[in-house]
Amino acid sequence: MFSTKTGYEQLDERIAKTKENKEHLLKVLILPEIPLHNNAAELAARAKVRKRDVSLQTITEEGTKANDTFMTIVQTAKKLDVSAYQYICDRVSSIFEMPSLAQLIREKSSISRN
Repeated sequence: MFSTKTGYEQLDERIAKTKENKEHLLKVLILPEIPLHNNAAELAARAKVRKRDVSLQTITEEGTKANDTFMTIVQTAKKLDVSAYQYICDRVSSIFEMPSLAQLIREKSSISRN
C-alpha cells in the first residue's frame, strides 16, 4: 500500500522527485513561521483583477486611480488585520481615532525586527 513503485511511470517519477525534496518540503514543520507560499504579490494582484472584472473596468483615468487607491487601502488593511470599512469611515468622517495604515506598518516592521 505504501510502495514507492506503483507501476505507473509518471506517478513513480513524481514520487521520486518528491522524495528528493523531502527535506525542503518538511522545513515548514521545523520553522512554522515561514509561509507555505511566496506569492503574496500575486494574491494581491488577483484581488485587483477580480474587482476589475466584476466592475467591467473604469471609464476615466480618475476612476482608475480612485479604484487603485481604494484597493490598496483594502488590501493593506487586510494584511494589517484592520477593518477596511472602519478605517475608511474613520478617515472620511475626520474622526481619526484609528492610527494611520502607515503608522501601523512602521509599528509592525519595528516589532518584526526585534
